[in-house]
Amino acid sequence: MSRHRSRMEGSPLQRRLEALNTARELAVGRLPEAMLTPAFEVLERASVRRSLSSEHTVVGLFGATGSGKSSLFNALTGQDIARAAARRPTTAEALAGVWGAAGSEPLLDWLQVNQRRSMEADTLADPASGGLILLDLPDFDSTALEHRQIVERMAGQVDVLVWVLDPQKYADAAVHNGFLRPLASHGAVTMIVLNQIDRLRQGELAPVLESLRAILARDGMDSVRLFPVSAATGSGIPELRQAIRKVADERGAANERLTVDVQQAASALQQAGGGPVLAAPGKEDKRRLAGQLAQAAGVEVVADAVEQSFRRRSHASTGWPVTRWLGRLRRDPLKRLNLDRQDVNPAVNRSSMPPPGPAQRAQADTAVRKFADTASTGAPELWRGAIRRAARSNADGLPDALDQALARTDLGSNRKAWWWPLVGLLQWIALAAALAGALWLLGLFVLGYLQLSVPPAPTVEGFPVPTLLLIAGLLLGILLGILSSVVSRVAAKGRAARARRKLQAAVADVAAVQVAQPVEAEIDHYNRFREAVAEASG
Repeated sequence: MSRHRSRMEGSPLQRRLEALNTARELAVGRLPEAMLTPAFEVLERASVRRSLSSEHTVVGLFGATGSGKSSLFNALTGQDIARAAARRPTTAEALAGVWGAAGSEPLLDWLQVNQRRSMEADTLADPASGGLILLDLPDFDSTALEHRQIVERMAGQVDVLVWVLDPQKYADAAVHNGFLRPLASHGAVTMIVLNQIDRLRQGELAPVLESLRAILARDGMDSVRLFPVSAATGSGIPELRQAIRKVADERGAANERLTVDVQQAASALQQAGGGPVLAAPGKEDKRRLAGQLAQAAGVEVVADAVEQSFRRRSHASTGWPVTRWLGRLRRDPLKRLNLDRQDVNPAVNRSSMPPPGPAQRAQADTAVRKFADTASTGAPELWRGAIRRAARSNADGLPDALDQALARTDLGSNRKAWWWPLVGLLQWIALAAALAGALWLLGLFVLGYLQLSVPPAPTVEGFPVPTLLLIAGLLLGILLGILSSVVSRVAAKGRAARARRKLQAAVADVAAVQVAQPVEAEIDHYNRFREAVAEASG
């Protein structure tokens, strides 16, 4: 579409054409192709028309059978040529009267007009001021399909549309519903001619004109210029000639017609996909999305595993040395989830979390859908659908991305608490004291049993030292076990809380990349579409 940007870069029309082209490109894949076709056709037509003669204004005479277009054509040109052309075998072809033939050939080729007459007389246009091409077109209500096709094509190509009506069929629904009403926005480049007013009896012209104006008002064309004329008597012809000549002299009809076409195409896009400006999703929306995805991904399961793993390792380091080995019989929860390994590539590491079940998948889908619906509130349904699709664009890879986020997060599984070695040393000292006391008492018992001389045990405040060692060792071990268990529970919850925050942050990063960023990009896409449509509409 680069040719749409190649001419008159700074002109208002060029800027509007560029904006329309931008809006069309932004809407591809978001709006149905049928909605974009009119804009594309306008851009193509504008590109071709602006590359052709800007010195010529193309005026087309449109009308139904019997409206007197050919007679009006002859009256305007001052030559009896339309009737001769009508007797040729190519009656379905348009006839062109050309004022200022130089440079008109490519334009007439584009219009597909083969019947061309060079007009020498200065009746409608002065080639020195502005060239003119006046077209006598087939009847739009002809029984021949190709005639109507020519009229419909020309209605989209000519610079000025002159609709020729007659007193008998001026209210015909075919012309009003099929042409005038759909082209109501082109009133600035439209003229209405009521021909054959000589057939009206005295006093009938004013009521007919009043009725016609009322019908045109209902068509949305109340400001269109209306010319009552008679091609047979010449009444009103000078005024119509003057209006056409003025249009040709000003040389602005082509751009004015294209401007209206652009505005109409932009309005169609606006109706199909326009709406209020959308803001990017807020922090609260992103936080809610991340929280729901964290639940679906099993962050709480991992946090509980961190807590249980810490308590298991704490007991293995600070528990009663004689029984602490029993804790190792239970497998570490983090090992079971494959989340304690730090020697693998995090880019390919995976956890051993159970695959998400229907409830988890539904929870994730619901979170993504709600996020998209909230972000697209107020947008037209077609664009809301595009934003929903953007939110789900990574749906297939989202579970794996969440799993990788959990696997990559450093949960601190290899870090020991500072107090474990101290408590562990005290436990061994308590065990040693208890064993020393027990062995001492056992030795005394054996000596006594063998009737050997038993040396007296030293005492402290009347209590034998071996007994004190045994009791003190046991009590210290029990007390250390209780205290370390309490401290371990508190510390484990702290470790779990820190792990939970890290995991939630990792999930939030995934949610931002996999869901939020595509939604934000689509919202920006939509807002730029709106701006382009607004600029194209002027």
